[in-house]
Amino acid sequence: MRVFVTGASGFIGSAVVAELRGAGHEVTGLARSPAAAGRLSALGADVTRATLADTGSLRAAAAACDGVIHLAYQHGEPPDRAAAADRQVIEVLGDALAGSGKPLVVTSGTLVLPAGRAGNESDTPGPEAPAAARAGAERVALALAGRVVRVSVVRLAPCVHERVRRGFAGALVDAAVRSGYAGYLGDGSQRWPALHRQDAASLYRLAVERAPAGAVLHGVGEQGVRLRDIAELIAARLSLPLRQVPTDGAVAYFGWLAALAGIDAPASNDITRSLLGWEPGHPGLLDDLARGDFF
Repeated sequence: MRVFVTGASGFIGSAVVAELRGAGHEVTGLARSPAAAGRLSALGADVTRATLADTGSLRAAAAACDGVIHLAYQHGEPPDRAAAADRQVIEVLGDALAGSGKPLVVTSGTLVLPAGRAGNESDTPGPEAPAAARAGAERVALALAGRVVRVSVVRLAPCVHERVRRGFAGALVDAAVRSGYAGYLGDGSQRWPALHRQDAASLYRLAVERAPAGAVLHGVGEQGVRLRDIAELIAARLSLPLRQVPTDGAVAYFGWLAALAGIDAPASNDITRSLLGWEPGHPGLLDDLARGDFF
Protein backbone atom coordinates (compact mmCIF):
# COMPACT_ATOMS: atom_id res chain seq x y z
CA MET A 1 0.00 0.00 0.00
CA ARG A 2 1.15 3.55 -0.70
CA VAL A 3 0.05 5.87 2.12
CA PHE A 4 -0.06 9.66 2.06
CA VAL A 5 0.72 11.12 5.51
CA THR A 6 0.20 14.72 6.61
CA GLY A 7 2.25 15.83 9.59
CA ALA A 8 4.72 13.16 8.50
CA SER A 9 7.87 14.88 9.77
CA GLY A 10 6.51 15.64 13.25
CA PHE A 11 7.02 13.85 16.56
CA ILE A 12 4.23 11.31 15.99
CA GLY A 13 4.25 11.45 12.19
CA SER A 14 7.89 10.44 11.86
CA ALA A 15 7.23 7.36 13.99
CA VAL A 16 4.19 6.53 11.85
CA VAL A 17 6.27 6.82 8.66
CA ALA A 18 8.93 4.50 10.10
CA GLU A 19 6.25 2.02 11.22
CA LEU A 20 4.63 1.99 7.77
CA ARG A 21 7.98 1.57 6.03
CA GLY A 22 8.90 -1.25 8.40
CA ALA A 23 5.67 -3.06 7.48
CA GLY A 24 6.49 -2.85 3.78
CA HIS A 25 4.29 0.08 2.81
CA GLU A 26 5.41 2.97 0.62
CA VAL A 27 4.91 6.46 2.02
CA THR A 28 4.45 9.93 0.59
CA GLY A 29 4.77 12.59 3.27
CA LEU A 30 3.61 16.20 3.25
CA ALA A 31 6.45 18.64 3.98
CA ARG A 32 6.21 22.42 4.14
CA SER A 33 9.95 23.11 4.46
CA PRO A 34 13.25 21.79 3.09
CA ALA A 35 14.19 20.59 6.59
CA ALA A 36 10.97 18.56 6.88
CA ALA A 37 11.50 17.15 3.40
CA GLY A 38 15.01 16.09 4.38
CA ARG A 39 13.75 14.27 7.47
CA LEU A 40 11.20 12.38 5.39
CA SER A 41 13.71 11.42 2.73
CA ALA A 42 15.99 10.05 5.45
CA LEU A 43 13.10 7.80 6.56
CA GLY A 44 12.71 6.46 3.02
CA ALA A 45 9.55 8.39 2.18
CA ASP A 46 8.70 10.31 -0.96
CA VAL A 47 7.84 13.97 -0.43
CA THR A 48 5.03 16.31 -1.49
CA ARG A 49 6.19 19.88 -0.84
CA ALA A 50 3.10 21.86 0.15
CA THR A 51 1.19 23.28 3.10
CA LEU A 52 -2.23 22.37 4.46
CA ALA A 53 -3.61 25.42 2.67
CA ASP A 54 -2.52 24.04 -0.73
CA THR A 55 -5.73 22.14 -1.39
CA GLY A 56 -4.79 21.20 -4.94
CA SER A 57 -1.61 19.44 -3.83
CA LEU A 58 -3.42 17.72 -0.97
CA ARG A 59 -6.13 16.43 -3.28
CA ALA A 60 -3.65 15.20 -5.89
CA ALA A 61 -1.41 13.46 -3.35
CA ALA A 62 -4.36 11.73 -1.67
CA ALA A 63 -5.86 10.58 -4.98
CA ALA A 64 -2.52 9.10 -6.06
CA CYS A 65 -2.24 6.91 -2.95
CA ASP A 66 -4.00 3.82 -1.61
CA GLY A 67 -4.78 5.42 1.74
CA VAL A 68 -4.29 8.58 3.81
CA ILE A 69 -3.30 9.28 7.41
CA HIS A 70 -4.03 12.85 8.49
CA LEU A 71 -1.92 13.90 11.48
CA ALA A 72 -1.12 17.56 10.81
CA TYR A 73 -2.83 20.22 12.91
CA GLN A 74 -2.24 23.94 13.32
CA HIS A 75 -1.65 23.89 17.09
CA GLY A 76 -0.30 27.44 17.22
CA GLU A 77 -3.54 28.95 15.92
CA PRO A 78 -6.57 29.95 18.03
CA PRO A 79 -8.67 26.82 18.67
CA ASP A 80 -11.64 27.79 16.51
CA ARG A 81 -9.43 28.79 13.58
CA ALA A 82 -7.31 25.64 13.83
CA ALA A 83 -10.42 23.47 14.02
CA ALA A 84 -11.98 25.14 10.97
CA ALA A 85 -8.78 24.62 8.98
CA ASP A 86 -8.71 20.96 10.02
CA ARG A 87 -12.28 20.42 8.85
CA GLN A 88 -11.39 21.94 5.49
CA VAL A 89 -8.41 19.61 5.07
CA ILE A 90 -10.55 16.58 5.93
CA GLU A 91 -13.15 17.66 3.37
CA VAL A 92 -10.45 17.98 0.69
CA LEU A 93 -9.00 14.56 1.49
CA GLY A 94 -12.48 13.06 1.58
CA ASP A 95 -13.34 14.51 -1.82
CA ALA A 96 -10.17 12.96 -3.24
CA LEU A 97 -11.08 9.50 -1.91
CA ALA A 98 -14.87 9.58 -2.35
CA GLY A 99 -16.27 6.46 -3.96
CA SER A 100 -12.97 4.58 -3.77
CA GLY A 101 -13.36 2.62 -0.54
CA LYS A 102 -9.81 3.65 0.33
CA PRO A 103 -8.88 4.28 3.98
CA LEU A 104 -8.65 7.73 5.54
CA VAL A 105 -7.42 7.91 9.14
CA VAL A 106 -8.16 11.24 10.84
CA THR A 107 -6.74 12.48 14.15
CA SER A 108 -8.76 13.81 17.08
CA GLY A 109 -8.14 13.63 20.83
CA THR A 110 -9.67 12.01 23.89
CA LEU A 111 -10.16 15.51 25.31
CA VAL A 112 -13.17 15.95 23.00
CA LEU A 113 -15.04 13.84 25.58
CA PRO A 114 -16.66 15.21 28.74
CA ALA A 115 -14.32 15.18 31.74
CA GLY A 116 -14.89 13.42 35.04
CA ARG A 117 -15.29 9.80 33.93
CA ALA A 118 -13.49 7.28 31.75
CA GLY A 119 -14.60 7.95 28.19
CA ASN A 120 -14.78 5.16 25.64
CA GLU A 121 -14.82 4.97 21.87
CA SER A 122 -18.63 4.93 21.62
CA ASP A 123 -19.00 8.16 23.61
CA THR A 124 -19.83 11.29 21.66
CA PRO A 125 -17.94 14.57 22.09
CA GLY A 126 -19.36 17.03 24.58
CA PRO A 127 -19.82 20.79 24.03
CA GLU A 128 -18.09 21.56 27.34
CA ALA A 129 -15.18 19.17 26.78
CA PRO A 130 -11.63 20.57 26.97
CA ALA A 131 -11.07 20.08 23.23
CA ALA A 132 -14.65 20.58 22.08
CA ALA A 133 -13.46 22.62 19.08
CA ARG A 134 -12.16 19.42 17.46
CA ALA A 135 -15.51 17.62 17.63
CA GLY A 136 -16.62 19.09 14.31
CA ALA A 137 -13.70 17.42 12.54
CA GLU A 138 -14.86 14.04 13.84
CA ARG A 139 -18.34 14.64 12.46
CA VAL A 140 -17.01 15.73 9.07
CA ALA A 141 -14.73 12.71 8.91
CA LEU A 142 -17.26 10.09 9.97
CA ALA A 143 -19.80 11.39 7.45
CA LEU A 144 -17.37 10.31 4.72
CA ALA A 145 -18.29 6.68 5.39
CA GLY A 146 -21.50 7.47 3.49
CA ARG A 147 -19.37 8.50 0.50
CA VAL A 148 -17.64 5.10 0.31
CA VAL A 149 -14.49 6.15 2.15
CA ARG A 150 -13.12 3.71 4.75
CA VAL A 151 -12.74 6.48 7.29
CA SER A 152 -11.68 6.07 10.90
CA VAL A 153 -10.91 8.54 13.68
CA VAL A 154 -8.05 8.12 16.15
CA ARG A 155 -8.57 10.01 19.41
CA LEU A 156 -5.07 10.45 20.78
CA ALA A 157 -4.27 10.66 24.48
CA PRO A 158 -3.12 14.16 25.50
CA CYS A 159 0.24 12.75 26.69
CA VAL A 160 2.05 11.12 23.78
CA HIS A 161 5.61 10.51 24.90
CA GLU A 162 8.93 8.87 24.11
CA ARG A 163 11.96 9.85 26.15
CA VAL A 164 12.21 13.48 25.02
CA ARG A 165 11.09 16.66 26.81
CA ARG A 166 8.05 17.74 24.85
CA GLY A 167 4.26 17.74 24.97
CA PHE A 168 2.28 17.75 28.21
CA ALA A 169 4.90 15.95 30.29
CA GLY A 170 7.67 18.15 28.93
CA ALA A 171 5.64 21.24 29.83
CA LEU A 172 5.38 20.00 33.42
CA VAL A 173 9.15 19.55 33.60
CA ASP A 174 9.62 23.04 32.16
CA ALA A 175 7.23 24.48 34.75
CA ALA A 176 9.14 22.85 37.60
CA VAL A 177 12.50 24.08 36.32
CA ARG A 178 11.12 27.59 35.85
CA SER A 179 9.38 27.76 39.25
CA GLY A 180 11.83 25.88 41.45
CA TYR A 181 9.29 23.28 42.59
CA ALA A 182 7.17 20.48 41.14
CA GLY A 183 3.52 21.41 41.38
CA TYR A 184 0.02 20.00 41.08
CA LEU A 185 -3.49 21.46 41.36
CA GLY A 186 -6.01 20.46 44.00
CA ASP A 187 -5.14 17.09 45.49
CA GLY A 188 -3.42 16.02 42.27
CA SER A 189 -5.79 13.10 41.68
CA GLN A 190 -6.82 14.28 38.20
CA ARG A 191 -5.88 11.71 35.54
CA TRP A 192 -4.53 12.14 32.02
CA PRO A 193 -4.45 9.34 29.46
CA ALA A 194 -1.01 8.62 28.03
CA LEU A 195 0.44 6.75 25.05
CA HIS A 196 3.95 5.87 23.99
CA ARG A 197 4.82 7.24 20.55
CA GLN A 198 5.70 3.80 19.14
CA ASP A 199 2.35 2.40 20.26
CA ALA A 200 0.68 5.35 18.53
CA ALA A 201 2.56 4.50 15.34
CA SER A 202 1.40 0.88 15.38
CA LEU A 203 -2.20 1.98 15.97
CA TYR A 204 -2.16 4.27 12.93
CA ARG A 205 -0.70 1.47 10.80
CA LEU A 206 -3.40 -0.97 11.90
CA ALA A 207 -6.07 1.66 11.31
CA VAL A 208 -5.04 2.36 7.74
CA GLU A 209 -4.65 -1.36 7.05
CA ARG A 210 -7.93 -2.65 8.45
CA ALA A 211 -10.10 -0.33 10.56
CA PRO A 212 -13.72 -0.55 9.35
CA ALA A 213 -15.49 2.49 7.98
CA GLY A 214 -16.86 4.70 10.73
CA ALA A 215 -14.60 3.33 13.47
CA VAL A 216 -13.61 5.57 16.37
CA LEU A 217 -10.37 4.42 17.97
CA HIS A 218 -8.68 5.45 21.20
CA GLY A 219 -4.93 6.02 21.09
CA VAL A 220 -4.61 5.32 24.80
CA GLY A 221 -1.97 3.15 26.44
CA GLU A 222 -2.71 4.14 30.03
CA GLN A 223 -6.25 5.09 31.01
CA GLY A 224 -5.13 7.83 33.36
CA VAL A 225 -1.89 8.87 35.07
CA ARG A 226 -2.37 11.04 38.16
CA LEU A 227 -0.97 14.57 37.98
CA ARG A 228 0.45 14.24 41.49
CA ASP A 229 2.34 11.07 40.53
CA ILE A 230 3.94 12.92 37.63
CA ALA A 231 4.82 15.85 39.88
CA GLU A 232 6.33 13.54 42.51
CA LEU A 233 8.61 11.91 39.95
CA ILE A 234 9.68 15.30 38.58
CA ALA A 235 10.43 16.51 42.12
CA ALA A 236 12.57 13.44 42.79
CA ARG A 237 14.48 13.63 39.53
CA LEU A 238 15.19 17.36 39.84
CA SER A 239 15.69 17.34 43.63
CA LEU A 240 12.97 19.96 43.99
CA PRO A 241 10.22 20.34 46.60
CA LEU A 242 6.71 19.08 45.80
CA ARG A 243 3.97 21.68 46.29
CA GLN A 244 0.32 22.32 45.62
CA VAL A 245 -0.15 25.15 43.13
CA PRO A 246 -2.77 27.67 44.32
CA THR A 247 -5.70 28.02 41.95
CA ASP A 248 -4.98 31.69 41.32
CA GLY A 249 -1.38 30.78 40.44
CA ALA A 250 -2.22 28.10 37.88
CA VAL A 251 -1.57 30.24 34.80
CA ALA A 252 1.73 31.52 36.16
CA TYR A 253 2.91 28.00 36.97
CA PHE A 254 1.46 25.81 34.20
CA GLY A 255 1.41 28.31 31.32
CA TRP A 256 -0.50 26.94 28.32
CA LEU A 257 -1.42 23.83 30.34
CA ALA A 258 -3.30 25.81 33.00
CA ALA A 259 -6.74 25.24 31.46
CA LEU A 260 -6.18 21.47 31.44
CA ALA A 261 -4.18 20.88 34.61
CA GLY A 262 -7.25 20.66 36.84
CA ILE A 263 -9.27 18.37 34.57
CA ASP A 264 -9.82 14.68 35.30
CA ALA A 265 -10.17 13.09 31.87
CA PRO A 266 -9.38 9.35 31.80
CA ALA A 267 -10.20 7.27 28.72
CA SER A 268 -10.32 3.57 27.93
CA ASN A 269 -9.04 1.60 24.92
CA ASP A 270 -11.01 -1.64 25.25
CA ILE A 271 -12.98 -1.31 22.00
CA THR A 272 -9.89 -0.35 19.99
CA ARG A 273 -7.87 -3.29 21.29
CA SER A 274 -10.69 -5.73 20.55
CA LEU A 275 -11.40 -4.32 17.09
CA LEU A 276 -7.83 -4.19 15.79
CA GLY A 277 -5.94 -6.61 18.01
CA TRP A 278 -3.77 -3.68 19.09
CA GLU A 279 -1.81 -4.14 22.32
CA PRO A 280 0.25 -1.20 23.58
CA GLY A 281 3.49 -2.64 24.91
CA HIS A 282 5.98 0.19 25.29
CA PRO A 283 6.87 1.90 28.60
CA GLY A 284 4.23 3.95 30.38
CA LEU A 285 4.55 7.67 31.02
CA LEU A 286 6.14 7.43 34.48
CA ASP A 287 8.64 4.80 33.33
CA ASP A 288 9.47 6.92 30.31
CA LEU A 289 9.94 10.00 32.52
CA ALA A 290 12.19 8.05 34.86
CA ARG A 291 14.39 6.60 32.11
CA GLY A 292 14.26 9.14 29.32
CA ASP A 293 15.91 12.45 28.50
CA PHE A 294 13.22 14.72 29.97
CA PHE A 295 15.69 16.02 32.55
